[in-house]
Order: sequence, then C-alpha cells, then structure tokens
Amino acid sequence: MALRVGVIGGGQLARMMIAPAVEIGIDLRVLAEEEGMSAQLAATAVGDYRDLDAVRAFVRDVDVVTFDHEHVPQDVLRALVADGVAVHPGPDALQFAQDKLVMRARLAELGIPQPDWAAVRDADELRAFLDAHGGRGVVKTPRGGYDGKGVRVVRAGSEADDWFATLGDGEALLVEELVSFVRELAQQVARRPGGEVVAYPVVETVQRDGVCAEVLAPAPGAPQRLAQMAEGIGRTIAEGLGVTGMLAVELFETDDERILVNELAMRPHNSGHWTQDGAVTSQFEQHLRAVADLPLGDTSPRAPWSVMVNILGGPAEGTLEDRFSAAMSDQPAAKIHTYGKAPRPGRKVGHVNVAGDDLDDAVYIARAAAAHFA
Repeated sequence: MALRVGVIGGGQLARMMIAPAVEIGIDLRVLAEEEGMSAQLAATAVGDYRDLDAVRAFVRDVDVVTFDHEHVPQDVLRALVADGVAVHPGPDALQFAQDKLVMRARLAELGIPQPDWAAVRDADELRAFLDAHGGRGVVKTPRGGYDGKGVRVVRAGSEADDWFATLGDGEALLVEELVSFVRELAQQVARRPGGEVVAYPVVETVQRDGVCAEVLAPAPGAPQRLAQMAEGIGRTIAEGLGVTGMLAVELFETDDERILVNELAMRPHNSGHWTQDGAVTSQFEQHLRAVADLPLGDTSPRAPWSVMVNILGGPAEGTLEDRFSAAMSDQPAAKIHTYGKAPRPGRKVGHVNVAGDDLDDAVYIARAAAAHFA
C-alpha cells in the first residue's frame, strides 16, 4: 500500500501537491474546509480543521499529517500527537509560525538577526517604542495575519487603539522597527524528521500592496556572502525550531548588506512556486518527501534564471480558463498554473513560471502571459 499523506486544508498549496504525490507514489488525501476548493481532486473529506472530532476522523486513514496552512489550533495538534499520529511539522515547531511574538522571542534566543521589536499592550507602551525608533514602527497582530493583513505602519501610539481594544488578558501586539531595506528576499529549506536539510537558492520577492507579486530566482546580484548567510539562517531556524517539511524564511536586505528575518512559513510558500518549473525538485515534491521522511531531492536550478508572476484578481468578466488559449498562443514558453478559484480583486488565483538563460526575457514573458488574465 502506498504511503498515505493527509493534508489539512484544501487550498492551492494542497492542490499543487497532487501531481508530485502521484509521481512519487504517495496516496494524497485532503481535508478541505468546504466543497469545491482548489484541492478538490484529492479531497477525501470536508470538515472544520478546528474541530478535533472532524480532524480525528480524517487522520484515521492516513500515515502522516501535514498542512496547507498554519491555522490548526495547538490543542488539536497536540491531541493528534498524543493519539500517536505522525504530524509534520509538529505543534512544537508550528507555534513559531502561528504566533509572531513567540517567534520573535525564539529567534532572539537562537541569535538570528531580526528587526528591533517589543510586545506592547497599550498606547503608552507603543508610544515609548516609537519614540525610541524614529517615530515610526510596524504593528502586527501576533496571530492570523497574512498577505499584508494584520499589519499596520504607525506613527502615533493611538493608531493601534482599535486593535488594543480587542486584546484579552495577558495578550499583546507586536511592534517592530520600520526597517530601511533595499529589497525583500526569501530563503527556503527543507528538513526531514531524521535531520537531513537541503536549501534552495535565495530569491528576491517583489511585494505590491502587501502581497507577493513576483519572484526572481536566484536573487539578482546577490553576493556569495549574502547567499551563504541566508542559507545559514534558514538551516539554523529549521534545526533550532525542529521544523519538518518546507520552511520559508522571508528576509529584508538592508542597504549595508545585512539581512533580517521578517516572517516564517512552515509549508510550501509563494516564494517557492518557481521551483515547479525551475528546479530539479519542486517545493511541493520536497515537502512530501520531507514529511514522509524520504531522501530529499536535488534543489539545483534547471536554468540560470526563473521568474514567477502571480495572477492576482483575475478577469473582471468570464473565467481564467477563457484566457488560456490567448496566453498560451502568445507566450508558449510560459508555464501557467491556476488554482481553481473564482476571480476576485486581490485574490491569488494562479501564477506563471518562466525559466531561461536571460533574466530580462524571462521577466517579459512571464508578465506578458500573466497580463492575459487581468
């Protein structure tokens, strides 16, 4: 019988695990939040990932559990572990992706470079931090934020009063210094339970309105020292936090060639979609290998350059599928991936990958293909 890997969450990341699972002989099963989600081809159950009974019923028929997102509550995760279920990444690691304050404290213990930060519980504490950091800062909700949500640049202690009003006893917001950076980078590594770790090249990510719009792989002009530093940070975090599966470390590159950790994701990540067509082993196959404790794959690029452009929003009228023929005819070198989602402003509904010998050409082709879906 094939190894059965259960994915909690039916979004596009689970969808993109389906093809590599078939190719390497893994029986992929998905617990989707509702009918008709992106990963519906592999959805064997529909249920609430916060409902322990629903999750227990799903995992009864799998050998290993992993995730499409990091939102499964700690009490559910720890109940599964107590039941003897193989959970990768486990709750001890996932807590650092679920709570940014917990993450910041642990990264500080590991000596990882990161922005100055503090836990703040009211406007006075926030004002004191701003006064010590040039009058500006970034306030984040410790839990639940993504793609720019739960993030706010502030210049006064009162500008987070609405968030302070929602805090419970013992809760706090995270405030960080507003980093002066020249670009954003991302470092991906994979780690299997036995301890083997592999790393992908560091990439440049281009953000628009808090959402990843493009990825350039490898990061153009990155000196060897910076690339080695990024890989070292990724490996240290994966090992120090006990991550199993894919880990994405989002980074700021400063104007003095330092890199600081911004965010973590313990799953396949938007910054690694280029690997589907640009690396020997895609991040989706690698994640499955890692959580199943199989030998990890080669992370080498297949071409000097790879470019990923997100399809955000989709067409105002019609469907993405209506645009396929024109995009394919216009840019036959582009690899188009869609998520089975209805178009909606700002929504990630697909992406385009292009790999080649010339970066400018790859960028042009990817953008031209993605433009057909606007």
